Amino acid sequence: MPTPASTPQASRRNFLTGMAFLGASSLVTGNTPLQAGSANEPNPDPLWPAEDRKNATTKLLTYFGKTVPQLLRPAEGALAHPNIACSLPGKAYSTTLWDWDTYWTMRGLFRFAAISRDSAFRKKTGEHAIGSLLVFLDNQSDEGRIPMVLTVKNADPLGVLKTDRPKAQNQAKPVFAQMALLIADELGTVEWLAPHFDKLLRFYASWTSGNQSSVGLFVWGNDVAIGNDNDPTTFARPDFSSANLLLNCLFYEDLKAAAELARRLKRPAEEQSLGAQTRTLGEKIQKHCWDPRDHFYYTVDVQCVDRRRELIPSVKPGMETSWQCLPLRIQTFTGFLPLWCGLATPVQAKALVRANYLADDRFRALGGVRSLSSRESMYSLEYSKGNPSNWLGPIWIITNYFVWKGLKDSGFQTEAMELADKTIRMLAADLEKNGSLNEYYNPDTGVAISHKGFMDWNLLVIEMMESGSA
Repeated sequence: MPTPASTPQASRRNFLTGMAFLGASSLVTGNTPLQAGSANEPNPDPLWPAEDRKNATTKLLTYFGKTVPQLLRPAEGALAHPNIACSLPGKAYSTTLWDWDTYWTMRGLFRFAAISRDSAFRKKTGEHAIGSLLVFLDNQSDEGRIPMVLTVKNADPLGVLKTDRPKAQNQAKPVFAQMALLIADELGTVEWLAPHFDKLLRFYASWTSGNQSSVGLFVWGNDVAIGNDNDPTTFARPDFSSANLLLNCLFYEDLKAAAELARRLKRPAEEQSLGAQTRTLGEKIQKHCWDPRDHFYYTVDVQCVDRRRELIPSVKPGMETSWQCLPLRIQTFTGFLPLWCGLATPVQAKALVRANYLADDRFRALGGVRSLSSRESMYSLEYSKGNPSNWLGPIWIITNYFVWKGLKDSGFQTEAMELADKTIRMLAADLEKNGSLNEYYNPDTGVAISHKGFMDWNLLVIEMMESGSA
Protein backbone atom coordinates (compact mmCIF):
# COMPACT_ATOMS: atom_id res chain seq x y z
CA MET A 1 0.00 0.00 0.00
CA PRO A 2 1.23 3.58 -0.55
CA THR A 3 2.75 5.33 2.39
CA PRO A 4 1.61 8.83 3.38
CA ALA A 5 4.69 10.19 1.68
CA SER A 6 3.98 8.44 -1.61
CA THR A 7 0.50 9.88 -2.22
CA PRO A 8 -0.65 13.48 -2.02
CA GLN A 9 -2.61 14.41 1.08
CA ALA A 10 -5.70 16.53 0.60
CA SER A 11 -4.58 19.48 2.69
CA ARG A 12 -6.86 21.31 5.12
CA ARG A 13 -6.17 24.51 3.23
CA ASN A 14 -7.23 22.97 -0.10
CA PHE A 15 -10.26 21.39 1.54
CA LEU A 16 -11.47 24.67 3.02
CA THR A 17 -10.79 26.48 -0.25
CA GLY A 18 -12.92 23.90 -2.03
CA MET A 19 -15.75 24.33 0.45
CA ALA A 20 -15.69 28.07 -0.18
CA PHE A 21 -15.53 27.48 -3.93
CA LEU A 22 -18.66 25.35 -3.92
CA GLY A 23 -20.44 27.83 -1.70
CA ALA A 24 -22.87 27.45 1.15
CA SER A 25 -25.85 27.12 -1.13
CA SER A 26 -24.54 24.01 -2.88
CA LEU A 27 -23.19 22.03 0.05
CA VAL A 28 -24.71 23.29 3.25
CA THR A 29 -28.16 24.78 3.02
CA GLY A 30 -31.04 22.35 3.58
CA ASN A 31 -34.34 22.65 1.75
CA THR A 32 -36.13 24.26 4.68
CA PRO A 33 -35.69 24.04 8.45
CA LEU A 34 -37.10 20.94 10.06
CA GLN A 35 -38.38 19.98 13.44
CA ALA A 36 -35.91 17.28 14.47
CA GLY A 37 -33.14 15.05 13.31
CA SER A 38 -29.36 15.19 13.31
CA ALA A 39 -26.37 13.51 11.78
CA ASN A 40 -26.49 11.00 14.64
CA GLU A 41 -29.96 9.68 13.92
CA PRO A 42 -31.53 9.59 10.44
CA ASN A 43 -34.95 11.21 10.38
CA PRO A 44 -37.77 10.31 7.97
CA ASP A 45 -38.85 13.94 7.74
CA PRO A 46 -37.37 15.33 4.48
CA LEU A 47 -36.77 18.72 6.12
CA TRP A 48 -33.40 19.09 7.82
CA PRO A 49 -31.82 22.05 9.67
CA ALA A 50 -29.10 23.75 7.66
CA GLU A 51 -26.66 23.58 10.57
CA ASP A 52 -27.10 19.81 10.93
CA ARG A 53 -26.56 19.32 7.21
CA LYS A 54 -23.45 21.50 7.35
CA ASN A 55 -22.02 19.50 10.24
CA ALA A 56 -22.72 16.15 8.59
CA THR A 57 -21.26 17.28 5.28
CA THR A 58 -18.14 18.71 6.89
CA LYS A 59 -17.68 15.54 8.95
CA LEU A 60 -17.79 13.33 5.86
CA LEU A 61 -15.55 15.52 3.73
CA THR A 62 -12.99 15.80 6.51
CA TYR A 63 -12.95 12.02 6.81
CA PHE A 64 -12.53 11.65 3.06
CA GLY A 65 -9.67 14.13 3.17
CA LYS A 66 -7.84 11.83 5.58
CA THR A 67 -8.65 8.54 3.89
CA VAL A 68 -8.98 8.86 0.11
CA PRO A 69 -5.22 9.09 -0.53
CA GLN A 70 -4.94 5.60 0.98
CA LEU A 71 -7.04 4.22 -1.89
CA LEU A 72 -4.31 5.05 -4.41
CA ARG A 73 -2.39 1.79 -4.45
CA PRO A 74 1.03 1.15 -6.04
CA ALA A 75 1.65 -1.55 -8.63
CA GLU A 76 2.07 -4.94 -6.99
CA GLY A 77 2.04 -8.51 -8.30
CA ALA A 78 -0.71 -9.17 -10.81
CA LEU A 79 -1.91 -5.57 -10.38
CA ALA A 80 0.96 -4.40 -12.53
CA HIS A 81 0.02 -0.70 -12.74
CA PRO A 82 -0.78 1.86 -10.04
CA ASN A 83 -4.44 1.26 -9.26
CA ILE A 84 -7.39 2.13 -7.04
CA ALA A 85 -8.58 0.14 -4.04
CA CYS A 86 -12.22 0.17 -2.97
CA SER A 87 -11.46 -0.29 0.75
CA LEU A 88 -8.98 1.09 3.24
CA PRO A 89 -5.68 -0.78 3.79
CA GLY A 90 -6.10 -3.96 5.80
CA LYS A 91 -9.87 -4.13 5.25
CA ALA A 92 -11.91 -6.51 3.09
CA TYR A 93 -11.27 -6.02 -0.67
CA SER A 94 -8.21 -3.81 -0.08
CA THR A 95 -5.91 -6.00 -2.20
CA THR A 96 -8.34 -6.78 -5.02
CA LEU A 97 -9.42 -4.88 -8.10
CA TRP A 98 -13.11 -5.24 -8.95
CA ASP A 99 -14.71 -4.06 -12.19
CA TRP A 100 -17.62 -1.73 -11.39
CA ASP A 101 -16.35 -0.97 -7.89
CA THR A 102 -13.27 0.58 -9.49
CA TYR A 103 -15.41 2.82 -11.67
CA TRP A 104 -17.53 4.15 -8.79
CA THR A 105 -14.51 4.69 -6.55
CA MET A 106 -12.83 6.51 -9.40
CA ARG A 107 -15.82 8.83 -9.77
CA GLY A 108 -15.75 9.62 -6.07
CA LEU A 109 -12.02 10.34 -6.03
CA PHE A 110 -12.26 12.73 -8.96
CA ARG A 111 -15.18 14.54 -7.32
CA PHE A 112 -13.23 14.88 -4.08
CA ALA A 113 -10.27 16.29 -5.99
CA ALA A 114 -12.60 18.86 -7.57
CA ILE A 115 -14.16 19.85 -4.25
CA SER A 116 -10.80 20.18 -2.50
CA ARG A 117 -9.33 21.96 -5.54
CA ASP A 118 -6.29 19.76 -5.13
CA SER A 119 -4.65 19.55 -8.56
CA ALA A 120 -1.89 17.24 -7.33
CA PHE A 121 -4.42 14.74 -6.00
CA ARG A 122 -6.45 14.98 -9.20
CA LYS A 123 -3.33 14.23 -11.27
CA LYS A 124 -2.42 11.30 -9.04
CA THR A 125 -5.98 9.98 -9.23
CA GLY A 126 -5.78 10.19 -13.02
CA GLU A 127 -2.58 8.15 -13.07
CA HIS A 128 -4.09 5.45 -10.85
CA ALA A 129 -7.36 5.49 -12.80
CA ILE A 130 -5.54 4.85 -16.08
CA GLY A 131 -3.47 2.19 -14.33
CA SER A 132 -6.60 0.45 -13.06
CA LEU A 133 -8.13 0.35 -16.53
CA LEU A 134 -4.88 -0.98 -18.00
CA VAL A 135 -4.72 -3.77 -15.40
CA PHE A 136 -8.06 -5.02 -16.73
CA LEU A 137 -7.23 -4.55 -20.41
CA ASP A 138 -3.76 -6.11 -20.08
CA ASN A 139 -5.38 -9.31 -18.80
CA GLN A 140 -7.85 -9.66 -21.67
CA SER A 141 -8.03 -13.08 -23.31
CA ASP A 142 -7.56 -13.66 -27.03
CA GLU A 143 -11.32 -13.89 -27.48
CA GLY A 144 -11.83 -10.54 -25.72
CA ARG A 145 -12.97 -11.60 -22.26
CA ILE A 146 -11.81 -9.62 -19.22
CA PRO A 147 -11.77 -10.89 -15.62
CA MET A 148 -14.18 -9.13 -13.27
CA VAL A 149 -11.76 -9.28 -10.37
CA LEU A 150 -8.00 -9.54 -9.96
CA THR A 151 -5.93 -9.90 -6.83
CA VAL A 152 -2.29 -9.14 -6.15
CA LYS A 153 -1.57 -12.88 -6.37
CA ASN A 154 -4.00 -13.97 -9.10
CA ALA A 155 -5.09 -12.23 -12.30
CA ASP A 156 -8.13 -14.49 -12.75
CA PRO A 157 -9.30 -15.99 -9.43
CA LEU A 158 -12.81 -16.73 -10.75
CA GLY A 159 -11.62 -18.59 -13.85
CA VAL A 160 -13.21 -16.13 -16.26
CA LEU A 161 -10.56 -16.69 -18.92
CA LYS A 162 -10.76 -20.48 -19.06
CA THR A 163 -11.41 -21.86 -22.54
CA ASP A 164 -14.16 -24.31 -21.61
CA ARG A 165 -17.53 -24.14 -23.37
CA PRO A 166 -20.31 -23.26 -22.83
CA LYS A 167 -18.85 -20.35 -20.92
CA ALA A 168 -21.06 -19.98 -17.86
CA GLN A 169 -18.45 -18.04 -15.85
CA ASN A 170 -19.25 -14.36 -15.84
CA GLN A 171 -16.72 -11.89 -17.13
CA ALA A 172 -16.33 -8.23 -16.19
CA LYS A 173 -19.31 -5.92 -16.21
CA PRO A 174 -19.42 -3.43 -19.08
CA VAL A 175 -18.01 -0.34 -17.36
CA PHE A 176 -14.64 0.20 -19.05
CA ALA A 177 -15.73 2.77 -21.64
CA GLN A 178 -17.42 4.70 -18.82
CA MET A 179 -14.12 4.58 -16.94
CA ALA A 180 -12.19 5.77 -19.97
CA LEU A 181 -14.61 8.60 -20.74
CA LEU A 182 -14.51 9.81 -17.14
CA ILE A 183 -10.70 9.82 -17.20
CA ALA A 184 -10.67 11.60 -20.55
CA ASP A 185 -13.03 14.28 -19.23
CA GLU A 186 -10.98 14.77 -16.06
CA LEU A 187 -7.58 14.87 -17.77
CA GLY A 188 -8.74 16.77 -20.84
CA THR A 189 -7.32 14.26 -23.30
CA VAL A 190 -8.24 10.90 -24.81
CA GLU A 191 -5.03 10.21 -26.72
CA TRP A 192 -3.73 7.87 -24.01
CA LEU A 193 -6.61 5.52 -24.86
CA ALA A 194 -5.85 5.27 -28.60
CA PRO A 195 -3.56 2.18 -28.36
CA HIS A 196 -6.15 0.35 -26.24
CA PHE A 197 -9.48 1.26 -27.85
CA ASP A 198 -9.70 -1.89 -29.97
CA LYS A 199 -9.64 -3.92 -26.77
CA LEU A 200 -12.97 -2.34 -25.82
CA LEU A 201 -14.42 -3.44 -29.16
CA ARG A 202 -13.16 -7.00 -28.62
CA PHE A 203 -14.67 -6.96 -25.15
CA TYR A 204 -18.10 -6.08 -26.56
CA ALA A 205 -17.73 -8.74 -29.26
CA SER A 206 -17.00 -11.39 -26.63
CA TRP A 207 -20.18 -10.44 -24.78
CA THR A 208 -22.19 -10.57 -27.99
CA SER A 209 -20.88 -13.97 -29.03
CA GLY A 210 -21.32 -15.62 -25.65
CA ASN A 211 -24.06 -13.82 -23.74
CA GLN A 212 -26.48 -12.10 -26.11
CA SER A 213 -29.88 -13.76 -26.05
CA SER A 214 -32.24 -14.32 -28.95
CA VAL A 215 -34.24 -11.23 -27.94
CA GLY A 216 -31.15 -9.01 -28.10
CA LEU A 217 -30.71 -8.50 -24.36
CA PHE A 218 -27.57 -9.66 -22.59
CA VAL A 219 -27.70 -12.45 -20.03
CA TRP A 220 -25.45 -13.53 -17.22
CA GLY A 221 -23.86 -16.95 -17.66
CA ASN A 222 -24.42 -17.91 -14.04
CA ASP A 223 -25.13 -16.07 -10.80
CA VAL A 224 -21.55 -15.62 -9.55
CA ALA A 225 -20.42 -12.06 -8.79
CA ILE A 226 -23.15 -10.31 -10.76
CA GLY A 227 -22.83 -7.13 -8.69
CA ASN A 228 -26.18 -7.26 -6.91
CA ASP A 229 -25.19 -10.73 -5.76
CA ASN A 230 -28.39 -12.41 -4.58
CA ASP A 231 -30.87 -10.52 -6.74
CA PRO A 232 -33.70 -13.10 -6.96
CA THR A 233 -34.18 -12.45 -10.67
CA THR A 234 -30.75 -13.99 -11.34
CA PHE A 235 -29.48 -15.71 -8.20
CA ALA A 236 -30.18 -19.48 -8.13
CA ARG A 237 -31.77 -19.37 -11.58
CA PRO A 238 -30.70 -21.46 -14.61
CA ASP A 239 -27.54 -20.47 -16.46
CA PHE A 240 -27.95 -18.05 -19.37
CA SER A 241 -31.57 -17.34 -18.46
CA SER A 242 -31.53 -13.92 -16.79
CA ALA A 243 -31.39 -10.71 -18.80
CA ASN A 244 -30.72 -8.69 -15.67
CA LEU A 245 -31.51 -4.99 -15.86
CA LEU A 246 -28.30 -4.03 -14.09
CA LEU A 247 -26.24 -5.78 -16.75
CA ASN A 248 -28.21 -4.35 -19.65
CA CYS A 249 -28.37 -0.78 -18.36
CA LEU A 250 -24.64 -0.80 -17.62
CA PHE A 251 -24.09 -2.15 -21.15
CA TYR A 252 -26.25 0.60 -22.64
CA GLU A 253 -24.27 3.29 -20.81
CA ASP A 254 -20.96 1.72 -21.78
CA LEU A 255 -21.83 1.53 -25.48
CA LYS A 256 -22.91 5.15 -25.33
CA ALA A 257 -19.61 6.13 -23.72
CA ALA A 258 -17.65 4.07 -26.25
CA ALA A 259 -19.38 5.86 -29.13
CA GLU A 260 -18.31 9.20 -27.67
CA LEU A 261 -14.75 7.96 -27.22
CA ALA A 262 -14.73 6.82 -30.86
CA ARG A 263 -15.86 10.30 -31.91
CA ARG A 264 -13.05 11.94 -29.95
CA LEU A 265 -10.51 9.47 -31.35
CA LYS A 266 -11.73 10.28 -34.88
CA ARG A 267 -12.92 6.78 -35.67
CA PRO A 268 -16.21 7.51 -37.48
CA ALA A 269 -16.97 3.92 -38.52
CA GLU A 270 -16.74 2.71 -34.94
CA GLU A 271 -18.68 5.74 -33.70
CA GLN A 272 -21.51 4.91 -36.08
CA SER A 273 -21.49 1.20 -35.25
CA LEU A 274 -21.40 1.77 -31.48
CA GLY A 275 -24.15 4.37 -31.75
CA ALA A 276 -26.33 1.88 -33.61
CA GLN A 277 -25.66 -0.81 -30.99
CA THR A 278 -26.58 1.66 -28.26
CA ARG A 279 -29.89 2.52 -29.88
CA THR A 280 -30.74 -1.11 -30.54
CA LEU A 281 -30.05 -2.20 -26.97
CA GLY A 282 -32.08 0.72 -25.65
CA GLU A 283 -35.00 -0.31 -27.82
CA LYS A 284 -34.76 -3.90 -26.57
CA ILE A 285 -34.78 -2.78 -22.93
CA GLN A 286 -37.84 -0.65 -23.59
CA LYS A 287 -39.63 -3.39 -25.52
CA HIS A 288 -39.01 -6.30 -23.18
CA CYS A 289 -38.43 -4.79 -19.71
CA TRP A 290 -41.02 -2.01 -19.37
CA ASP A 291 -44.25 -3.21 -17.76
CA PRO A 292 -47.17 -0.86 -18.50
CA ARG A 293 -49.33 -2.56 -15.89
CA ASP A 294 -46.97 -1.92 -12.98
CA HIS A 295 -45.23 1.14 -14.46
CA PHE A 296 -41.93 -0.56 -13.68
CA TYR A 297 -38.95 -2.09 -15.45
CA TYR A 298 -38.28 -5.78 -14.85
CA THR A 299 -35.46 -8.20 -15.53
CA VAL A 300 -36.74 -10.81 -17.99
CA ASP A 301 -36.40 -14.57 -18.34
CA VAL A 302 -35.27 -15.43 -21.88
CA GLN A 303 -35.92 -19.19 -21.69
CA CYS A 304 -39.14 -19.07 -23.70
CA VAL A 305 -38.69 -21.60 -26.52
CA ASP A 306 -41.46 -23.08 -28.64
CA ARG A 307 -40.56 -26.80 -28.81
CA ARG A 308 -43.80 -28.16 -30.29
CA ARG A 309 -42.23 -29.11 -33.60
CA GLU A 310 -39.53 -31.02 -31.74
CA LEU A 311 -41.70 -32.74 -29.14
CA ILE A 312 -44.90 -33.42 -31.12
CA PRO A 313 -43.85 -33.32 -34.80
CA SER A 314 -46.93 -35.23 -35.92
CA VAL A 315 -49.29 -32.48 -34.72
CA LYS A 316 -49.70 -29.27 -36.70
CA PRO A 317 -48.70 -26.28 -34.52
CA GLY A 318 -51.53 -23.95 -33.67
CA MET A 319 -51.26 -20.34 -32.56
CA GLU A 320 -47.71 -18.95 -32.55
CA THR A 321 -46.27 -17.59 -29.32
CA SER A 322 -46.27 -13.80 -29.37
CA TRP A 323 -43.66 -13.47 -26.62
CA GLN A 324 -40.00 -14.38 -26.58
CA CYS A 325 -39.32 -13.67 -22.93
CA LEU A 326 -41.25 -13.18 -19.70
CA PRO A 327 -40.90 -10.44 -17.08
CA LEU A 328 -39.74 -11.63 -13.67
CA ARG A 329 -42.13 -9.48 -11.66
CA ILE A 330 -39.91 -9.13 -8.63
CA GLN A 331 -39.33 -5.51 -7.75
CA THR A 332 -35.68 -4.68 -7.10
CA PHE A 333 -33.89 -1.34 -7.27
CA THR A 334 -32.80 -2.22 -10.81
CA GLY A 335 -36.27 -1.21 -11.99
CA PHE A 336 -35.16 2.41 -11.56
CA LEU A 337 -32.00 2.06 -13.67
CA PRO A 338 -33.60 3.17 -16.96
CA LEU A 339 -34.08 6.53 -15.22
CA TRP A 340 -30.36 6.61 -14.38
CA CYS A 341 -29.24 5.89 -17.93
CA GLY A 342 -31.83 8.14 -19.58
CA LEU A 343 -33.85 5.43 -21.30
CA ALA A 344 -37.24 6.07 -19.72
CA THR A 345 -39.47 8.52 -21.55
CA PRO A 346 -40.80 11.49 -19.54
CA VAL A 347 -44.19 9.77 -19.32
CA GLN A 348 -42.65 6.50 -18.14
CA ALA A 349 -40.42 8.31 -15.64
CA LYS A 350 -43.34 10.10 -14.02
CA ALA A 351 -45.45 6.95 -13.86
CA LEU A 352 -42.60 4.87 -12.47
CA VAL A 353 -41.64 7.35 -9.74
CA ARG A 354 -45.20 8.11 -8.67
CA ALA A 355 -46.40 4.49 -8.63
CA ASN A 356 -43.30 2.79 -7.25
CA TYR A 357 -41.28 5.35 -5.30
CA LEU A 358 -43.63 8.02 -3.96
CA ALA A 359 -46.74 5.90 -3.40
CA ASP A 360 -45.53 3.96 -0.35
CA ASP A 361 -42.52 2.63 1.53
CA ARG A 362 -41.79 -0.39 -0.67
CA PHE A 363 -38.49 1.24 -1.64
CA ARG A 364 -38.40 4.53 0.28
CA ALA A 365 -36.91 4.08 3.72
CA LEU A 366 -35.31 6.08 6.49
CA GLY A 367 -31.85 5.58 5.03
CA GLY A 368 -32.76 5.84 1.35
CA VAL A 369 -33.69 3.14 -1.17
CA ARG A 370 -34.18 -0.52 -0.32
CA SER A 371 -32.36 -2.87 -2.67
CA LEU A 372 -35.49 -5.07 -2.80
CA SER A 373 -39.10 -4.06 -2.27
CA SER A 374 -40.25 -4.76 1.26
CA ARG A 375 -43.37 -6.36 -0.24
CA GLU A 376 -41.42 -9.24 -1.76
CA SER A 377 -41.50 -12.57 0.08
CA MET A 378 -37.70 -12.93 -0.01
CA TYR A 379 -37.12 -9.54 1.63
CA SER A 380 -34.47 -9.97 4.34
CA LEU A 381 -32.04 -7.74 6.22
CA GLU A 382 -29.76 -10.53 7.39
CA TYR A 383 -26.01 -10.06 7.48
CA SER A 384 -24.39 -12.50 5.07
CA LYS A 385 -21.03 -13.63 6.41
CA GLY A 386 -20.00 -15.32 3.19
CA ASN A 387 -20.85 -15.15 -0.48
CA PRO A 388 -23.21 -13.74 -1.66
CA SER A 389 -23.58 -10.38 0.02
CA ASN A 390 -27.14 -9.32 0.80
CA TRP A 391 -29.13 -7.30 -1.75
CA LEU A 392 -32.52 -8.45 -0.44
CA GLY A 393 -33.45 -5.14 1.16
CA PRO A 394 -30.40 -3.51 2.77
CA ILE A 395 -29.37 -0.10 1.50
CA TRP A 396 -26.22 0.13 -0.53
CA ILE A 397 -25.09 3.66 -1.34
CA ILE A 398 -24.96 2.70 -5.01
CA THR A 399 -28.72 2.01 -4.91
CA ASN A 400 -29.28 5.45 -3.39
CA TYR A 401 -27.02 6.99 -6.03
CA PHE A 402 -28.73 5.32 -8.99
CA VAL A 403 -32.17 6.42 -7.85
CA TRP A 404 -30.98 9.91 -6.82
CA LYS A 405 -29.44 10.47 -10.25
CA GLY A 406 -32.55 9.14 -11.97
CA LEU A 407 -34.85 11.36 -9.92
CA LYS A 408 -32.72 14.42 -10.51
CA ASP A 409 -32.45 13.88 -14.25
CA SER A 410 -36.18 13.15 -14.56
CA GLY A 411 -37.29 16.41 -12.97
CA PHE A 412 -37.98 15.16 -9.44
CA GLN A 413 -35.65 17.68 -7.84
CA THR A 414 -37.27 17.82 -4.41
CA GLU A 415 -37.32 14.03 -4.12
CA ALA A 416 -33.68 13.87 -5.23
CA MET A 417 -32.72 16.45 -2.58
CA GLU A 418 -34.52 14.45 0.10
CA LEU A 419 -32.70 11.28 -0.92
CA ALA A 420 -29.35 13.10 -0.93
CA ASP A 421 -30.01 14.35 2.60
CA LYS A 422 -30.97 10.87 3.82
CA THR A 423 -27.72 9.49 2.41
CA ILE A 424 -25.54 12.20 3.94
CA ARG A 425 -27.28 11.83 7.28
CA MET A 426 -26.92 8.04 7.39
CA LEU A 427 -23.24 8.01 6.44
CA ALA A 428 -22.40 10.79 8.89
CA ALA A 429 -24.13 8.84 11.66
CA ASP A 430 -22.18 5.71 10.74
CA LEU A 431 -18.92 7.64 10.76
CA GLU A 432 -19.65 9.11 14.18
CA LYS A 433 -20.60 5.75 15.66
CA ASN A 434 -18.01 3.46 14.04
CA GLY A 435 -15.17 5.76 13.01
CA SER A 436 -15.46 4.61 9.38
CA LEU A 437 -18.03 3.83 6.72
CA ASN A 438 -19.45 0.40 5.90
CA GLU A 439 -20.65 -1.57 2.91
CA TYR A 440 -24.40 -1.73 3.44
CA TYR A 441 -27.04 -0.55 5.90
CA ASN A 442 -30.34 -1.34 7.56
CA PRO A 443 -32.94 0.70 5.63
CA ASP A 444 -35.19 1.34 8.64
CA THR A 445 -32.54 2.37 11.19
CA GLY A 446 -29.57 3.43 9.10
CA VAL A 447 -27.36 1.13 11.19
CA ALA A 448 -24.33 -0.34 9.41
CA ILE A 449 -24.51 -4.06 8.63
CA SER A 450 -21.14 -5.08 7.18
CA HIS A 451 -17.52 -4.48 6.20
CA LYS A 452 -16.06 -1.63 8.18
CA GLY A 453 -13.56 0.42 6.19
CA PHE A 454 -15.46 0.07 2.91
CA MET A 455 -15.19 3.20 0.72
CA ASP A 456 -16.03 2.41 -2.92
CA TRP A 457 -19.37 3.89 -4.03
CA ASN A 458 -19.83 5.52 -0.60
CA LEU A 459 -17.72 8.28 -2.14
CA LEU A 460 -20.60 9.01 -4.54
CA VAL A 461 -22.23 10.87 -1.67
CA ILE A 462 -19.94 13.74 -2.69
CA GLU A 463 -21.91 14.15 -5.93
CA MET A 464 -25.09 14.04 -3.91
CA MET A 465 -23.77 16.74 -1.58
CA GLU A 466 -22.97 19.06 -4.43
CA SER A 467 -26.43 19.18 -5.92
CA GLY A 468 -28.55 17.66 -3.17
CA SER A 469 -29.63 20.99 -1.73
CA ALA A 470 -28.66 23.43 -4.43
